[in-house]
Amino acid sequence: MSVPTTILGTDGLPRCRWCAIVPEFEVYHDCEWGFPVADDVRLFEKLCLEGFQSGLSWRTILTKRENFRRAFRNFDFHQLAQFGETQVSQLLLDEGIVRHRGKIEAVINNAKCAVRLHAEYGSLAAYFWQYEARRAATALPQTISIPPQATGLSKDLKKRGWKFIGPTTVYAFMQAMGLVNDHVAACVIAKRVDQAREAFTVPGRTLQSFGRRA
Repeated sequence: MSVPTTILGTDGLPRCRWCAIVPEFEVYHDCEWGFPVADDVRLFEKLCLEGFQSGLSWRTILTKRENFRRAFRNFDFHQLAQFGETQVSQLLLDEGIVRHRGKIEAVINNAKCAVRLHAEYGSLAAYFWQYEARRAATALPQTISIPPQATGLSKDLKKRGWKFIGPTTVYAFMQAMGLVNDHVAACVIAKRVDQAREAFTVPGRTLQSFGRRA
């Protein structure tokens, strides 16, 4: 017997199985995961948090997210780009976040890269949404295969000096920020995400909705 791709949520409706792992995941799954995002700060925050997740669980990062926001100036990359060793030392003493020097320094490094990227493209969103991925009709969602768009984005970010942005990290970022709808078809949220993507105005593009570009 094959393993079902969904599990019933607290309201009795089917959802992606992973959102039942811990109670915190259902709200995150229903309200955030997969919905398209154009806000530069949210995009930068998510990429940073995915970097912090490397080697850890998403639950660890999600439960500490408000602490991360407090510690990292709400992920305002223009402010973070000004951080130096004094701020790094302070962050290493902050028990509310993941105290990993390499990851903390990567956030500051990536903030500087983000400032340059923002100046070049006008917004981070305009840059990231170039890598929108559409899953083929025959492809299964949430597979371990990484689409070429994620590999391409990771490679380009590395060329631009970003750190802790391997293909797996980048793909998780794309799934969460709506650059691909990776909800399983039977999930009650999948259609809502599709509708949000149809109505979404992609930054930097002249055509207004995903439907017009299908």
